[in-house]
Amino acid sequence: MTSSHRLSRRHLLGFSAAVGAASVLGLPAAARAAGTAAAAGGVVPIDWTRLGSYGADDAAGRRVKAILAGSARYLIGPWYAGTYRSYLPDGYIDLRGTDERAIRLPAMAAVAATTALVTGVYDPRTLSAANATIRTRNLIRTIAARHLANNTNPATRWGNVWQSALWAYYTALAGWLFWDELDDQERGHLAAMTAWEADRLTTGNDVYLIGTSGEQLYEKRRDGTAVTPGDSKAEEDNWNAAVLSLAEAMMPDHPRAAVWARRNIELLLAAAACPADLTGGETINGIELSTWLQGTNIADDGTLDNHHILHPLYMVAFDQSLYEGFVYGLAGRAAPRAALHNITRVYSALVDLPFPAPDGTMKTIYQPRSGEIYYPEGNDWGTHFPFYFGNFDLLVSLTAQDTGIDPAAASWERLHNEEQLGMMARFDDGRTYGASGENTYYGREHRIGAMAGQAFLTLHLARKDKLRFT
Repeated sequence: MTSSHRLSRRHLLGFSAAVGAASVLGLPAAARAAGTAAAAGGVVPIDWTRLGSYGADDAAGRRVKAILAGSARYLIGPWYAGTYRSYLPDGYIDLRGTDERAIRLPAMAAVAATTALVTGVYDPRTLSAANATIRTRNLIRTIAARHLANNTNPATRWGNVWQSALWAYYTALAGWLFWDELDDQERGHLAAMTAWEADRLTTGNDVYLIGTSGEQLYEKRRDGTAVTPGDSKAEEDNWNAAVLSLAEAMMPDHPRAAVWARRNIELLLAAAACPADLTGGETINGIELSTWLQGTNIADDGTLDNHHILHPLYMVAFDQSLYEGFVYGLAGRAAPRAALHNITRVYSALVDLPFPAPDGTMKTIYQPRSGEIYYPEGNDWGTHFPFYFGNFDLLVSLTAQDTGIDPAAASWERLHNEEQLGMMARFDDGRTYGASGENTYYGREHRIGAMAGQAFLTLHLARKDKLRFT
């Protein structure tokens, strides 16, 4: 059966046998053995027949589908072609470094491409699905092989740094979606990478002591004193929780799975902790907030600060918590209730909380009947981020975290995502951004793709009534 025929079957049933690509050579024997052992420990593939098909024929689905299709087409087409031009002698592509730009960006691109390919959203106008599959597999297998769990070369290995859990999450998610396209060694590398990054995050509950690379858990201590003034740790806790949730969903029978599950819940609760949690009597997923939490990351009014300003972009970074719905849903399970903690509080601040404006009036962050965003203290990342908010609106709507908030999240999703599609309509290749000032992050296109992939998977699970929290 040809690659193109196999791809057509993925729309409902998932994947088929691996597509041929350059072989993986030259890895140390110890790394190969560790990878094989991790794979034998048990990644459970996604059962696509259980999930059914989703045609994205509802209004929100059509919008997110168009965003994902364009973004994936750009990333695995023009961006990949301009970034990776040859294989190295060991059969991998040259990532050209071990930092965020070298690892996170291709990992995010892989999330967009795999999601588009396996759901039938992929647009082949620029590159055939078969060639897109080869390129996507190259990204996944190279990033996983270069992780320090599989690679002893200090010049090319990555991992155990401030953001590496997030890079591992993106890579592992793409690999899990593409499981049938990978060989045994590549699967072993993914499992070993994911387990390693999850394991390093399983200790510590004070302001410090999360992971072996020294991340912090809270911005403020219980008494309100700031450890890192103006720098909430909510986003970091969320991305660390993400790899823990994915590790446990992928490898439910792993000896450390229960530890990962517990730590995931702890980090979700820490991420959204506010002062009211420290004196209330709420218990979530077996954790009594008032006794377990040792600090806070958001205010009681739902706002948070980052980069020393009240920062709406980091408020919607709680999308990472809500993505756990689809992660566990892919495994046929409910996500922990902790993923929803204080989401309504944060969303209400976006929609309803008034802030002073330079003209002497009071404004809300979400502007009435508009896709525009008001940044009360400015935005140091640029001027245009409609999908960051549209993505969060969608997730809040699908998880019913907008109860009592008017207008409802679904109406904001339409406004923000229509604006996103308008930005994409300016280009023929699927890109979102033009001038650098629109979004100054060097991974801006990749961020759109990763959000779109995860938003589409969340929609799929929700429309099939398989998005559950417990």
